[in-house]
Amino acid sequence: MARRNGSAGGSALERFSEAVTRWAGSTSAFGTAAGVVVVWAALGPVFGFSDTWQVVINTGTTIVTFLMVFLIQ
Repeated sequence: MARRNGSAGGSALERFSEAVTRWAGSTSAFGTAAGVVVVWAALGPVFGFSDTWQVVINTGTTIVTFLMVFLIQ
């Protein structure tokens, strides 16, 4: 990946975002995401498919999407 500032290592934030981007595209990241969804779905009957149960997954996915857009860009 080309660096704009010409430094060999880049800033700590650049290195961190590149590492997260690489991990987010990995098989383990997909497995983790799928596992979270399965656990969330399995807990639906426990919480009576309540509004709070739905808000948990909606909030989590919104936060992850928001952060990933900035990291990937």
